[in-house]
Amino acid sequence: MKIIGIAGGTGSGKSTFTNRLKQAFPNDITVLYHDNYYKCQDHIPVEARKNTNYDHPSALDTDQLVHDLEQLKKGCPVDSPVYDFSTHNRTDRTIRVLPHPVILVEGILVLSDDRLRNLMDMKIFVEADADERILRRVVRDVKERGRDIEGIVDQYLNTVKPMHYIYVEPTKALADLVINSGMNEVAFQVVRTQIQEWIRRSQ
Repeated sequence: MKIIGIAGGTGSGKSTFTNRLKQAFPNDITVLYHDNYYKCQDHIPVEARKNTNYDHPSALDTDQLVHDLEQLKKGCPVDSPVYDFSTHNRTDRTIRVLPHPVILVEGILVLSDDRLRNLMDMKIFVEADADERILRRVVRDVKERGRDIEGIVDQYLNTVKPMHYIYVEPTKALADLVINSGMNEVAFQVVRTQIQEWIRRSQ
């Protein structure tokens, strides 16, 4: 089993790149999203949850993600948590994740943890202009997460932007491959060819 980490700032195009790879190998790739591993906040009132710094490593249960990846590498299925961004909390549901020849691990901070990086066979960082990233984030948060513009802007200025430069951007130097868009065709073909080779060897 091979593990690919796909990192990058919010709205950089990492989900686009991840989805393209998944669609290219629907039967051989599975995806774990770091976003689903945000910590449970049952003990915090709903309104207060809005003040959590979700772009800081401490907001994520990376211990569980590392454990789940280790189990998958052993050939054991895992139950990935499911996060609800409208309530800022984990749900009671889980997603059954089965071992596949290739696991994609996607999230803004997946390259910031030594344990995660040590499990990865390839590390990718997707970058994009800051203006493009915030615009994409606004569209996504309004359409998919039920947020209002004022809240999105406030969160971006207070936590997303500063945390990007402190925790996310520095991990670009740790990547094996840095690409400028989730639609970069040359990078996609390079990674696709490598995955094809890994799958061929695993059969």
